Amino acid sequence: MRQVKWLSLLVCGFLLSAGAVGILESGAADVFLEATRPDFQKISLAVAEIRNVGGPDWLGGRIEEVLKKDVKRSLVFDLVDLPGLGIKAHDLGTGMESGAKAVFKQASENGVAVLVWGNAGLKEAGTDAGKDADVSMEGLVYDSGSDEVIGGKRYVGSPSVLRLMAHRFVDELVFRYTGEPGIARTKIAYVAEHGAARELFVMDYDGHDARQLTADGFLDLMPRWSPDRRFLVFTTYRNRNTQDIDMIELATGKRWTLVSLGGLNITPALSPDGTFLAFASSYEGNSELYLLDTRTKALQRLTVNPSGDLSPSWSPTGRELVFVSDRGGGPQVFLMGSDGSNVRRLTFEGDYNAAPVWSPRGNWIAHVCRTPRKEYKLCLISPDGQKRMQVTTGPGVDDSPSWSPDGRHLVFSSTIDGKSHIYMIDADGKNLERLTFEGTRNSAPSWSPASGG
Repeated sequence: MRQVKWLSLLVCGFLLSAGAVGILESGAADVFLEATRPDFQKISLAVAEIRNVGGPDWLGGRIEEVLKKDVKRSLVFDLVDLPGLGIKAHDLGTGMESGAKAVFKQASENGVAVLVWGNAGLKEAGTDAGKDADVSMEGLVYDSGSDEVIGGKRYVGSPSVLRLMAHRFVDELVFRYTGEPGIARTKIAYVAEHGAARELFVMDYDGHDARQLTADGFLDLMPRWSPDRRFLVFTTYRNRNTQDIDMIELATGKRWTLVSLGGLNITPALSPDGTFLAFASSYEGNSELYLLDTRTKALQRLTVNPSGDLSPSWSPTGRELVFVSDRGGGPQVFLMGSDGSNVRRLTFEGDYNAAPVWSPRGNWIAHVCRTPRKEYKLCLISPDGQKRMQVTTGPGVDDSPSWSPDGRHLVFSSTIDGKSHIYMIDADGKNLERLTFEGTRNSAPSWSPASGG
């Protein structure tokens, strides 16, 4: 009965309300904010005017707004306010004009390493009746280190992809200066209340352009991405007696069942190479972890314990799994090899630690922790257990953490505003941002891998 109770708590999210709290008391080593900061100095970047060239008055300003927010969220760049420095950057053209060079000199002397500007306008509409004019955006970049205009990018598309153009431009800036993919074109899958049902939705990483994926009319829960971001795996309750694990292709809506064992089949997670699915199932009478080879359909049982095991998450190498078990008396985080070997307990502080997820960099495991004041918050622990810190504070219940692919942010659900919504926060606990505003219950977010192109 005790196992059923805590499993229901984890799966259904029936948690108590929580309040403000600071860093947890712990026997582990103190963790400073530097532990989660990027391992390089932020690059100062300013976004100058995106000038309208044949477009509506709002066009350039809207692109500027998206660019600036993407730049700040990247945590790669330090966004500089040019007007605040007394620099007027208008009509920079191609960057070769004398006026532009004077602006570059001013910016460089004020410590601006990168200056971004551009043009946006409407292209002539096509010949098809009713076809809207395409939007054209050109982005240009000045690098003060080389004192050169180092590149320009031009994007053309329908007005519906205006934000995507800005996202792509910032991702390319991040890649140019770090060699790593940016996160501006990533997606977040989540569960939203839809009538009496819970359905799967996907939105842009900044909360825009949400779209519904399923329409089962009952419960679809716990979505997780495939490494190529083409698919989602999730638990689906087709009726009150059957819980399967399905996979859905985002582009086509094509869907099929991966796991349909008797009992409860929950918390699916695909391996980094996509060839194995780890999940929890009670089909042998107890909630245990299993491994499904997605190619051969061979099934392997990973845990054998009278207590409940669930919520597996893969290490970036695919060699280990982190999971939750109550074999220590209450829900705690454990580690083991991906073949079920070398099981060891990771968390010892507190009586409730659950929903673990391994960071893409491999240096942290995020999880839900219950504080001494009985508040449910997000915490980080290093895989060796030597470092530990609390990320979130404030009112509400925080649940279901998921890492950004660059390892610098977490997305999670919280009742901080009274209703369950999706939030983003930096891994050091700064810059909390609410992403969903529609509906009354949005939960279980999962951040996609980075875009490959």
